Amino acid sequence: MATPRHVQARVAPVHVLPEVDSAVSVDSGDPADSADRSRRTHICGVPVDVLTMEETLVAASELIDSGRPHQHVAINAAKVVAARRDPRLRQIIESCALANADGQSIVWASRLLRPRLPERVAGIDFMLRMWGVAADRGYRVYLLGAKPSTVQKAADAARAQGVTVVGARSGYWTPAEESAVVAEVAGSQPDLLFVGLPTPRKEEFLHRHLDGLRTPLAVGVGGSFDVVAGEVTRAPEWMQRTGLEWVHRMRQEPRRLVRRYAEGNLRFVAMVVRDAADRLRRGPRRTERPDRPARPRHSAH
Repeated sequence: MATPRHVQARVAPVHVLPEVDSAVSVDSGDPADSADRSRRTHICGVPVDVLTMEETLVAASELIDSGRPHQHVAINAAKVVAARRDPRLRQIIESCALANADGQSIVWASRLLRPRLPERVAGIDFMLRMWGVAADRGYRVYLLGAKPSTVQKAADAARAQGVTVVGARSGYWTPAEESAVVAEVAGSQPDLLFVGLPTPRKEEFLHRHLDGLRTPLAVGVGGSFDVVAGEVTRAPEWMQRTGLEWVHRMRQEPRRLVRRYAEGNLRFVAMVVRDAADRLRRGPRRTERPDRPARPRHSAH
């Protein structure tokens, strides 16, 4: 299978992970084993880590190298709305070792709610960058989710980038088959598991079976396999930068997404405005704008 150009452009080997500030280092004494919790903020009550893409790659690699199971979650406007409605989903997100700003709207909201998030860490970009890390470091990867043909195409694309793919399975199974799916993943002994299922199914599945899956880092990637497989296209760069990627997606799947985006985006905007107004009434909090510490020069090795 020929690897799509947009995949080739983003999957680059990472021979030396970037220099980051020491606050990103994993605290193995924390039961959640997450990136430093002092770098975690909340957008409308939902946790998001104040990390760049490069810092996230380092933190993710440290989690994998620890050998203990961890869950990553990507936060967008729809997930914030869902988590405000569903306390269980919010608890799951709180328990995740890494929570990145998947949507540009989350970054914009942080400018009002503080502290500011440094940048968007889109789920698909994180997956593709981690493929580069996996190829360079020899991490074993498993892909779970989407249609059978889609996940196989995604696996082929990963292998074309030098990734050791130890398994790929579709996201279709019955409740009675779930334990067998978990056993299949665990038996392949992956270091890195990508799960392409909808919210909240993927978050609940990973939280429920995190120990049984026996993988150091499990990452929910939603519809990323469809993009990598070439079955849907990603928005142009300018739409991604301006936060209009949802318009492009809606045009491709109008029946499924028009109502979801129309209602979800309006609810998210209302939540942000309400929370920002509440903060203004309470007055500024000094602790909400921590200065970034100086960056000592070191690599993750």
